[in-house]
Amino acid sequence: MAKTTLPSGLRIVTEEVNTVRSAAVGIWANVGSRDESKGSVAGASHFLEHLLFKGTKTRSALEISSSIEAVGGEMNAFTAQEYTCFYARVIDSDLKLAVDVVSDLITSSLVKQEDIDSERSVVLSEIAVRDEDPSDYIHELYLSTYYGDSPLGRSILGTVDSINNMSRPSVYNYYKKHYQPKELVVSVAGNVKHKKVVKLVEEALSKDGFLDVPNAKSDTRPATPVKTPGLGNIGLIDRKTEQAHILYGFPAVARTDKRRFALAILSSALGGGMSSRLFQEIREKRGLAYTTYAYGQQFAGTGTLAFYAGSKPDKAAEVLQLMREVAMNVAEHGLTLDEIKRAKGAVTGSMVLGQEDTGSRMTRIGKSELVYGEIMSFDEILREVNAVTPEQVHQLARDLFSQAATLALVGPFRSTTKFEKVLS
Repeated sequence: MAKTTLPSGLRIVTEEVNTVRSAAVGIWANVGSRDESKGSVAGASHFLEHLLFKGTKTRSALEISSSIEAVGGEMNAFTAQEYTCFYARVIDSDLKLAVDVVSDLITSSLVKQEDIDSERSVVLSEIAVRDEDPSDYIHELYLSTYYGDSPLGRSILGTVDSINNMSRPSVYNYYKKHYQPKELVVSVAGNVKHKKVVKLVEEALSKDGFLDVPNAKSDTRPATPVKTPGLGNIGLIDRKTEQAHILYGFPAVARTDKRRFALAILSSALGGGMSSRLFQEIREKRGLAYTTYAYGQQFAGTGTLAFYAGSKPDKAAEVLQLMREVAMNVAEHGLTLDEIKRAKGAVTGSMVLGQEDTGSRMTRIGKSELVYGEIMSFDEILREVNAVTPEQVHQLARDLFSQAATLALVGPFRSTTKFEKVLS
């Protein structure tokens, strides 16, 4: 891997994989829903993800998409709480085209009023689809319950009101404020050479003086403490569904906490596969749910570990009780050596197997540089995971599961009384 930081603060990171004939290009912006105020720009990060594809000074929306598709490539974008990424994947001989097209979105998008009006309906449809899928919406309900009315507790999509009221000046000013060189990371992986990538990026991003910002310092998001006003609360959406959706979680470690490697092992052992505690107790032994798993979410200054299951509504309280028993048992007794060994193998194996394509490699180096300010090698990560001891995992479980749990429910429940009894 190689890295170059330009005088403007723009960071360029690459990973050469000379055994492939593809290249993946991503431009990562240090902005997400966490950076939005409650009012006129709620959902602006995601809205911009749509709008930047609608046309630039040199390309129409059709020309943006067709230029990449004409060479057999793919192009897309995604928005998260703390970053937004625009990317393309092409054969290596078309690297220049991919860099130029993705860069064009960042430097020269027009964000026209007519495009805002037409794309507004698309985003509103996306919100409606989310609302109709309880297995999707339950995760947003959990975060809104846990973090309350704060940036991390609000939807990445925004709300119907905020999208309807989004004005051209507000979204355009948001674009110009956050899409600055020092807030960006360009990551490229594949059959590439670092010096060539740097040259291509400089040429593509130099339009209209975009890089003419001398001596700018690259930013990483400060790990300031985050309040969790919903700690111990229950969020409920009473809906006539055939299946109840349950998300039960605890405060966990922040993104840069050294214990994140122990958290990965704990999460995998509890709900990372068919041999995990949750799967065995809830599905295999009792047949109470088809899907159950655990996952961690880590942000700057905060994090959470949550258990999910979908069950028949009349079994939901029993499923919650089993989740609670699993957590309390691990907090008291820890994991077995076999469980820890399997979890370590699962964590390291999935990480390595997940890097088999250039798109995944581009994502790893780009995201790491943006959110951590550094890129750990595979060997470094493997050493950190393998160095985690059973005692460290047990202590983390005690620390996490001794705190009040937060619960989110979607299903035909008029009250939370029976769930409150389980939690008490």
